[in-house]
Amino acid sequence: MDDRFDRRELLLHLGDILHALNYLTAKAKPGISVTQVLQKDDALQTFGFLRALTPQMTVAEFGAGVASAFSQWPKELLETELNRDALASAVKDNLFQGNVDGWNAYVAHIRKDVPWFGIGPREVKRTELPEPVNRAAGETTTAEPNARVLSAAGADVRNEKRGWPWPEPRLTS
Repeated sequence: MDDRFDRRELLLHLGDILHALNYLTAKAKPGISVTQVLQKDDALQTFGFLRALTPQMTVAEFGAGVASAFSQWPKELLETELNRDALASAVKDNLFQGNVDGWNAYVAHIRKDVPWFGIGPREVKRTELPEPVNRAAGETTTAEPNARVLSAAGADVRNEKRGWPWPEPRLTS
């Protein structure tokens, strides 16, 4: 699966989270709620994900939650195999514990750019993996020849993805 664009969107979101955190810590006292700051400061209106937080969450709690939730994102986003569940569960556990409605709103916000975000492992398996087919020994299906074609096409894709997640530089001379 080519998920370079999803990774890029998540990195951009991480940047937005850090930008919002930086702004909040510079402009507001640690004990004030993020919601109070959001209501008074128009500069934060572009960060729709802040509206999903529980109304009682303070700027200090948001900072601690962001540090815990997103500290592993850069490493996870650079791994060859993307651990989708780890990305989402870190955010859910650190910023939306006990706030189901907020979590659902946050997931809906992220899914505008990353459609699979927040889908649990069981749901991912159900939607992405085909059900196993029970066949008698020696019985073939029309899908088997296509599997060989897909694997041959996959060889070309591997070469194309060699510069993952960014394309290799091209010579200009």
